[in-house]
Amino acid sequence: MRIRYGFRIALECATPTPASFAVDVHPSRHDDVIVESPLFVRTKGGQKVTTTSALDMFGNTRRRTVLPAGRTEIEHHGVVRDSGLHDTINMAARQVPIEQLPEEVMTFLLGSRYCETDLLSGEAWSRFGHVPEGWARVQAICDFVHDNVQFGYNFADCTRSATGVLQGGRGVCRDFAHLAITLCRAMNIPARYCTGYLGDIGVPRDPAPMDFSAWFEAYLDGRWYSFDARHNIPRIGRVVMARGRDATDVPIVNTFGPHILANFEVWTDEMTAADRVAA
Repeated sequence: MRIRYGFRIALECATPTPASFAVDVHPSRHDDVIVESPLFVRTKGGQKVTTTSALDMFGNTRRRTVLPAGRTEIEHHGVVRDSGLHDTINMAARQVPIEQLPEEVMTFLLGSRYCETDLLSGEAWSRFGHVPEGWARVQAICDFVHDNVQFGYNFADCTRSATGVLQGGRGVCRDFAHLAITLCRAMNIPARYCTGYLGDIGVPRDPAPMDFSAWFEAYLDGRWYSFDARHNIPRIGRVVMARGRDATDVPIVNTFGPHILANFEVWTDEMTAADRVAA
C-alpha cells in the first residue's frame, strides 16, 4: 500500500518569532518514504525562510527557524509505503517486570506535564488492579478511556491534563492518549505518546476535516505496541512523526512567542492504481 500524506499550515506573528516543528515522518519510517517534498517555509510574498534540522533527545526530527513578522506558510508532503496491515494484536504479550526494563524505557514510567501518575495512581489500581497483567490490562485501560471520554474537536484545550480529562469526561485524541498513558504508567506499564498521520483507511470516511492524530505505545514483552484509546480498534496506515513522554515533547508547532494559526490543512489518503499512474 502507498499512502499520500501532507499538510499546509499558515502562522501569523506580530514580530520575528523563534519556532520549532516536529512535522517530518519519524526516522524509523525513513526507509518507507518513497518520495517527499522539502519542508517549504515561506512568507506570504513567497520569500523562503531557512530552517535547520536535528534529532531531539527522543530521536525525532526537529526543525527550527525564526518566523518573520507577518504570515508564514509551512508545507510538506510525500508518499510512504505501508504494509496495509492493521495494528498488531498480541493477547499473550506479558508485562515486563520493572527490574528487567531497559534503562531507556524507564523514562516512560514517570509522571510528566500532562500525565500526573501521582494523582491517578489510586484510581488506576482500584480500577485495573484485578485485571491480568500484560495486554489485557492495557486493553482494559483503553476500553475504560474510550467508554468514558467524549470526543469532540470543540473540546480542544492545550492546558488540559489527564486528571482534567478524567474529571471532565471529554477531549480530543491527545486527551484520550494522555489519560491512557497515565493509567498505564500508574500500573507500571511503560507508555509513550505518539503523533502522526492516521487517515480513514479501511474505515468509513469521517466528514470532519482531517487532523493530525495522537495515540500511544505500550511496552510489553520487550517491544512497543500501538494502542488508540480514542478509536479503540486496530487501524491501518499509522505514519508516526514523533514520540515522547506526552504532547509537551512533540508539538507540531512550538513558537517562542505568540502566533495566530491562520490556516491548517492535513491530508492522508491511500493511493489508488490510477493515482500511481498519474504520478
